Amino acid sequence: MQVHVCSLSRIASTVEATGARHLVTLINQGTPVPRPPQIDPDNHLFLGMNDIVEPVEGYVAPGEAHVGRLLGFVDGWWRAHGAESPIVIHCWAGISRSTAAAFITACAINPADDEAAIAADIRALSPSATPNARLVAIADGMLRRDGRMIEAIARIGRGQDAFEGEPFSLSLLR
Repeated sequence: MQVHVCSLSRIASTVEATGARHLVTLINQGTPVPRPPQIDPDNHLFLGMNDIVEPVEGYVAPGEAHVGRLLGFVDGWWRAHGAESPIVIHCWAGISRSTAAAFITACAINPADDEAAIAADIRALSPSATPNARLVAIADGMLRRDGRMIEAIARIGRGQDAFEGEPFSLSLLR
């Protein structure tokens, strides 16, 4: 099973190419996101947040409610479809919020898998990936990973500078 990660500009082409029927959006509140016709509204999770790691007045920092909704959505998708149906996760650039959500998804679906190995896979697949540290830290606590998710993301460090990340696919079956 694959988690496909892309930018806002590549949603339609990624959904079309992968046959995905589930979509996760992590983007600033109020940003128009055209939902591809293949995605039923009930299969589209929209998480409105800014790409920040500390609270800033006037911005929406990623929070526990966002991560809780993400975990609930991917759990429902996985239980209903398992290895049969891919999912697309995107943010504005396909670099920070979406790569964090893909990492969180992989850790949630595979609780026994090594966090460092999953993070290394993301780095190998996407040189620009820079998972949002706040999302990862919140998920680390909620998934009871004892800081290992935080450490794994710190280990891969900041990705290469890019305006937009290249779409990539992360396997959930290791």
